Amino acid sequence: MVVGFGGRATETETSVPFPNLAFISTTRKYMAEIAHLMRPEIADLEAYTPIVPLDVLAARLGLPIEQLIKLDANENPYGPAPQALAALAGEPHYAIYPDPESGQLRQRLAEYTGQPTARVVCGAGADELIDLLLRIFIAPGDMVIDCPPTFGMYAFDTGVCGGRVLTVPRRADFSLDLAGIEAAAERGAKLLFLTSPNNPTGNLTPLDEIERLLKLPLLVVVDEAYIEFAAHAGAPSVGAWVGRYANLAVLRTFSKWAGLAGLRVGYGLLPELVAEQVWKIKQPYNVNLAAQAAAIASLDNRAYLIQNVARIVAERERLFAALQTIDYLHPYPSQANFVLCRVLRGEAATIKNELARQGILVRYYRTSLLHDCLRISVGRPEQNAALLCALQEMV
Repeated sequence: MVVGFGGRATETETSVPFPNLAFISTTRKYMAEIAHLMRPEIADLEAYTPIVPLDVLAARLGLPIEQLIKLDANENPYGPAPQALAALAGEPHYAIYPDPESGQLRQRLAEYTGQPTARVVCGAGADELIDLLLRIFIAPGDMVIDCPPTFGMYAFDTGVCGGRVLTVPRRADFSLDLAGIEAAAERGAKLLFLTSPNNPTGNLTPLDEIERLLKLPLLVVVDEAYIEFAAHAGAPSVGAWVGRYANLAVLRTFSKWAGLAGLRVGYGLLPELVAEQVWKIKQPYNVNLAAQAAAIASLDNRAYLIQNVARIVAERERLFAALQTIDYLHPYPSQANFVLCRVLRGEAATIKNELARQGILVRYYRTSLLHDCLRISVGRPEQNAALLCALQEMV
């Protein structure tokens, strides 16, 4: 199974069933006739495992959807802004293709970020922009530096492009191995992906470390999917650095802070030269009309959403403190909307499955770097209380 982290996918024993391909057994001899035409790196690639939708989970667990407490995908428990929902309901032009340039949304994002619109490119989630950047820079055999444990799409999309992943694992405290990254860059790597705050560990990358890495002869992609939660506590973004450094790209999303994960809308702050290349290869109508309308309304209603961010941050601190009192768990400090916990006694899989039996969904990892770890998204106070009660009863 593909190693991945984040609301978008992880290595977990709960996964979406692969599409029904039973018919292949009756046509295998015909497949052999075209198999040699396929790209070998794709034929050998492990399929990416997305998270399981609520209705599927509810059916598996034999519970109503309303009883599920979903703390496994870093989604916003407060949902979209009311204005975003009103914009979705009031949009009269769903029968017409959306603006291929996302012009109005990009203008609002320019105002929000302080960057010129020429550096703003929107995507169907930040995932699409990861894919586009890799397709621009990576030909088969080219190298990308990945720093696990981190978000799994970087390594996966590198494989789709036929690239090679140079893995530089994080240290025991999940900080970056800067010397290791620099040594990997000397091998000719073209891209370096950094998530800050990192997912699933929750820690920020210090600005001086990013500045040091920007001296390397490669593109540094800083994924700030969770930056609004860190910024609420005063942590700075590197979004303002785009343009100052020709080799810096910053990715962000509306999935977390704005509660629009289901609409798939993200954006990149890119140097003009990189942005021009993205425009060449992106699908013309990649951000759908509903996503554009909801994102614009979210930016217009930032005050409401930032209040929810503040509630999540406050609840994160309460959850972290409570998890510290459970002696078989070791929670790690987080600047995002989740808390990673290492299981000190017992099996993480057993805890995850018992919580699921009670309708409480958390993320479970089996990777070597996150052996016996659970990641818990911050929910509403009553959801977190139910989780803590269940964990305490397991003692």
